[in-house]
Amino acid sequence: MTRPALAALRAELADLTIYDDAPSLRMHSRDFFWFSPVLKPDLDGKQAELVILPKNKDEVRRVAAACARHQIPLTVRGGGTGNYGQAVPLEGGVLLNLTRLNRVVATTLGAGRFEAGANMLDIDKALAPLGQELRMHPSTRAQATLGGFVAGGAAGAGSCTWGQIDNLGAVIAVEVMTVEPEPRLIELRGKEILKVMHAYGVNGIITEVEVPLAPAHAWAERIATFDTLKQAAAFGQAFTECDGIAKKLVSIHDPRIAPYLRRLAPWLGENKAFAILMVSEPQADELDRLIAGMDGTVTYSRNAAEARAAAFGEHREKGAPGPLYEYTWNHTTLHALKVDPTITYLQLRFPPGRNLDLLDWAEAHFRDDVLFHIEFQRRQGRVYHSSLPLVRFTTPERLTEIMRQAEEAGIQASNPHTWVLNNAGWKRTDAPQPEFKRLADPLGLMNPGKLLDWQADAAQAAE
Repeated sequence: MTRPALAALRAELADLTIYDDAPSLRMHSRDFFWFSPVLKPDLDGKQAELVILPKNKDEVRRVAAACARHQIPLTVRGGGTGNYGQAVPLEGGVLLNLTRLNRVVATTLGAGRFEAGANMLDIDKALAPLGQELRMHPSTRAQATLGGFVAGGAAGAGSCTWGQIDNLGAVIAVEVMTVEPEPRLIELRGKEILKVMHAYGVNGIITEVEVPLAPAHAWAERIATFDTLKQAAAFGQAFTECDGIAKKLVSIHDPRIAPYLRRLAPWLGENKAFAILMVSEPQADELDRLIAGMDGTVTYSRNAAEARAAAFGEHREKGAPGPLYEYTWNHTTLHALKVDPTITYLQLRFPPGRNLDLLDWAEAHFRDDVLFHIEFQRRQGRVYHSSLPLVRFTTPERLTEIMRQAEEAGIQASNPHTWVLNNAGWKRTDAPQPEFKRLADPLGLMNPGKLLDWQADAAQAAE
């Protein structure tokens, strides 16, 4: 790319919202890659040369066409809540922020269609009067966009009932705009959706997403403590298997994590494992009885109205924590980093049937440097858990060794310390993402450097 090309693009799009000041370029070019001490030194300072915020699909089309004509790299982002540098432009160019593309396109009983930049918390606020809600959302619900969740997310609150975003039926349709001189819209359904799911925006601009909706529940919150992680995990398994109790979050934590969650300190006890839970309010008493029956103690209860107020940014009682899901999944890492900047994390999946036994093994085997918190999920009719454990970082080699030993034991590892799309464990899909990139991004301009297969193909083509 040449400077004249960038200047020509800017002149062509002068009526759009464009930023090129240093603070804006830095802010819009970052995600949470700094969770990783491996990624941080390599990605610090990488940024776009222009940031563009379109407000409708016509403006998105103009940007896509201009980038194609002027051969300028294009990186698309939503809320920027990813953790692997997905939204970091490795080769400068244009950063396309889609957060203004945020309309509710259509809703019906059981499904909703939204523009890709729609914030997930705002979506649930819009659905509340209809008695519906998104099936799942990440812990970054207040910042994340639906398109970003499809392009870079996986699971979150709701996964204990509905599984992951890549499960069959979790997404109904995705509309994608191509990046070429005359951009086209392509509608993907069924397994075709996997072509752009968790693809970091390397092969098309996601413009609309249609997802199934769930009946909205009045979600009450609980914190419960247990003497050991083993006891807490056994409770988490039993609760998730209780099909008759509607639930949205089952998050189990090692006792050693408590000092990192300072806002929750009054309810975590001393040297206690703990569970962070969301349950349908009419069934909360049944949950309390299950906790007591498994030798746990409820230490914090918040009714649904108070929990909703905390989540929706409304008034909450003095001293009360924010929504409890903001202490789970990878928010646990965020809180830990505020206390100890040497902390990092890994991503592990424990297979169904063996998950509790393998957790016992892993807790003992990695005792010195890994602190487990586990998130229960239901997939293909079976209950298991995944984990984003806190790791006391020493060296990149030690992180690799932990993942290797976990894999040998039967625990799947996905490396969060790489920005390469097809070098990240189970996040690799069977979909032909490089092949779809040839169709949707024939010039190879989108988020360059994130898809190894495409780079190899391009090199071969040049020979």
